[in-house]
Amino acid sequence: MRKIKIFDTTLRDGEQSPGCTMNLAEKLEMAAELDKLGVDIIEAGFAICSDDDFNAIREVSKVVENAKLASLARCNKKDIDRAYESLAEAKHPMLHTFIATSDIHLKHKLEMTREQVLETIKESVSYAKTKFEFIEFSAEDASRSDREFLAKAYSVAIENGATTINVPDTVGYTTPLEMADLIKYLKENVKGIENVDISVHCHDDLGLGTANSLSAVLAGATQVECTINGIGERAGNASLEEIVMGIKTRKDFYNAYTDINTKRIYKVSKLLSTISGMVVAPNKAIVGANAFAHEAGIHQHGVLKERSTYEIMNVEDIGIPQNKMVLGKHSGKHAFKDRIESLGYDIDDKALEDKFVEFKALADKKKVVTDSDIEALLIGNTNIENPTYTLKSFMVNDSDSISSFASVSIIDNKDNVVEAIGKGNGPIDAAFGAIDSVTSNRAKLVTYTINAITEGEDALGEVIVRLASDDKTVIGRAVSTDIIQASLMAYINGLNKL
Repeated sequence: MRKIKIFDTTLRDGEQSPGCTMNLAEKLEMAAELDKLGVDIIEAGFAICSDDDFNAIREVSKVVENAKLASLARCNKKDIDRAYESLAEAKHPMLHTFIATSDIHLKHKLEMTREQVLETIKESVSYAKTKFEFIEFSAEDASRSDREFLAKAYSVAIENGATTINVPDTVGYTTPLEMADLIKYLKENVKGIENVDISVHCHDDLGLGTANSLSAVLAGATQVECTINGIGERAGNASLEEIVMGIKTRKDFYNAYTDINTKRIYKVSKLLSTISGMVVAPNKAIVGANAFAHEAGIHQHGVLKERSTYEIMNVEDIGIPQNKMVLGKHSGKHAFKDRIESLGYDIDDKALEDKFVEFKALADKKKVVTDSDIEALLIGNTNIENPTYTLKSFMVNDSDSISSFASVSIIDNKDNVVEAIGKGNGPIDAAFGAIDSVTSNRAKLVTYTINAITEGEDALGEVIVRLASDDKTVIGRAVSTDIIQASLMAYINGLNKL
């Protein structure tokens, strides 16, 4: 069986998804989890893009122990040098360099001839080889490029030191049959291709990202580039969980495997959803809430008699435990810790003490604390280190006959308590207005979303707000059994990020 390498670009291409920008603490948490997940390469960012990206790559280098760490660079010395500097502390540094090869990009974006592109590839990859052992070369928009020219571009890259060639379907244009045919063509026409990894990077504009990636694997690709939950530019990237579970479930067909610890997939999916504010659709393959649900009577009957009649995967394989032990206000710390570990989370003694206090407080409000409740406690509210504002208390007055009023008390970063009263169209609008007056906020509330993330009348409610100020957009998130409290905490969380 062939090993298929997994190149995760959640922190680079995934973060380019509108509204999915992560702060440094969130990137570090995601990077550490991706490393534990077992991905072969983590693409941490585009170093030349901004100082924030550069610094994030440097910090991520300190927490990634096992995976190769890649920094993106265009085919020029300035980008390559910046990438090299950003990876100075990486244990397994890797350069990912790219240039477009399709005629439409050459004409309208690069304004270069094919000969100039080939010369640029030669100069940049040979220069990069003086700094990096591992170099991936990507021909942007490969799926729409002239095949003969594309083969020449990859041949030049390999001749000058590339160790991986990446074949991107940059705009999600191709089909599975075309992608397989392209990989076969390149295997037959690129000089030295037998000595390097063949990678694919497929976008999901036509809903074919996963299908195109797996088709390429069948044709001989040895690496797939993907993201958690399929986030990414426009309609997103090929989904890591779909790629990995497709190969695992149908290993008889693909004759391949990955090194991914699939029991951590669900946890990483939930973490990214929490950080990014992008809620996973219930019908999303593998990690959606309905992925293992059965409503039709004939399906339920079949599953009860023999699971495999309608389920092709074990729910435990992606890390959703089927633990039936009930936790409540009388449960002890050992049972709480055991449930945390069964959910796939690591927790130290200090964090256990803090979360156990939160668990007891929640258990006093709820009859039964579910696994979803515990996950919400563990992932928690997206905290900011040294926040500018903290919610102290609030009171709202709402009626169908008069305007809503809210009184909000906030602690600033100098430990001053400031209070304000707001009036608005409903309690949330009034409370947000009060917060705005205290914080002098001028940001625009773009979206406001409420989700019940646990079951029952006493469910934990999750509030996600998207705030925009100038050219910056952030996500604020909070959870609570009180949806008004969660709303205020999420709003303040977003303001702290701004």
